[in-house]
Amino acid sequence: MSCTLVILGASGDLTERLLLPGIGSLLEREPDRELRIVGSDRVEMSDAEFGALLERTLTAGGAPAPVARRIADGAAYVRADVSDPEALRTVLGLAAGCFVGARTGGRRAHLATPDAAGHLVLYFALPPAVTEKVCEALQEVELPERTHLAMEKPFGRDEASARNLNELVATLVPEQQVHRVDHFLGKSTVLDLIALRFANRLFQAVWSAEHIDSIEIAYDESLALEGRAGYYDHAGALRDMIQSHLLQVLALVTMEPPARITDRDLRDATAAVLRATRLWGGSPETASRRARYTAGTVGERQVPAYADEEGVDPGRETETLAQLTVEVANPRWAGVPITLRSGKALGVTRKHVVITFADVRHLPDGLHGPDPKDRLVIGLSPDVMELRITTNTTSDPLALEQSVFATTLREAELEAYGEVLAGILDGNPMLTVRGDAAEECWRICDDVLAAWAGGEVPMEEYPAGTAVPSSWGPALE
Repeated sequence: MSCTLVILGASGDLTERLLLPGIGSLLEREPDRELRIVGSDRVEMSDAEFGALLERTLTAGGAPAPVARRIADGAAYVRADVSDPEALRTVLGLAAGCFVGARTGGRRAHLATPDAAGHLVLYFALPPAVTEKVCEALQEVELPERTHLAMEKPFGRDEASARNLNELVATLVPEQQVHRVDHFLGKSTVLDLIALRFANRLFQAVWSAEHIDSIEIAYDESLALEGRAGYYDHAGALRDMIQSHLLQVLALVTMEPPARITDRDLRDATAAVLRATRLWGGSPETASRRARYTAGTVGERQVPAYADEEGVDPGRETETLAQLTVEVANPRWAGVPITLRSGKALGVTRKHVVITFADVRHLPDGLHGPDPKDRLVIGLSPDVMELRITTNTTSDPLALEQSVFATTLREAELEAYGEVLAGILDGNPMLTVRGDAAEECWRICDDVLAAWAGGEVPMEEYPAGTAVPSSWGPALE
């Protein structure tokens, strides 16, 4: 299927660092894909300069040099303020190959795209506030009928703003043509959860509160701020990782089995789980923890305290480590604590989903020694899986120890962004977030963010390069 991709915010960091290399990885797998790219931003740039940017970043992502050159040669760039309707008409007119007029009479007239089999994708590689202004401007512009909108996170600032933005977007295109991007949904291990859960009788039979004691979904990383203060100091660990990425992983881990793996069935199932998700104990004070790093050493790097990082406003009280415990209040999961955690500048990296199984109801007399918890550990990076089960020792057949069965999961052909972009360019929304799910993710976090803003949950500290504080819960060894 042919596609014209219009990148709004084409000169930005996200476009160069993630979006274009992701497209490059897709073109490595599908070099014959019919794709035209039009870029737009406020920065002055010629078509040739934009083409050079495309050629360099697509090749870096894996696209064969002749393919990257072909895409670059067919590209165009428009310097424009895309929050202005007239500028948008110019950009969309170039993309659609025809005149784009104003919306009149309260009804939207649809223009035909150059290729009836293809479609137009507007990719908002923009800050959320600018994305909202562009959507307001688009209300005054005719759109080609097969227009799809792709929007980067965060989608809104809270539940109310996400709902308002959903209502605004609904005036532009149908929900089926809206792609709220969460690249975690393209991670190969996250996708493996679907097959692991629903194609294995062994796990399917025990995937409930009757057999599972707790679940941990963690993304603890050694990276510190790395020059991203402009974004991160306004977001923090909860908004950056838990509100979007980790809640999406939770939804895949805990959703009911869908009848089919289609975009509608899968997104219906994940949205239902998110609607049932509540703070553990109903209290932000007991269900959440927050902290930020002080000066320390991560590997061989000296890391300053977060409050001393360039571009950080210490008065914002931005957390670099966040933990949230929730419950999916439905018959399958009620009573199971699910802990979501993400942090930066940590000395011990844990990027995984850990399923901890309940103890056996009766341990026969005669077996002795520690009875370690049986666990399934699904690595989010690297892509590995471990089944840790209780067995007897080799020296004493009645003594207990834990044996580990490990495997490397399939190696992904595409980077996570490439996997998500493949669906967007094909018009398939399965690996993107539906509007109601985006609202639910904010609902789950809103009370916590309000409690933090009110000082009801203390800001703790940890030295950069150390592990998550032991008081936050048992660590997986």
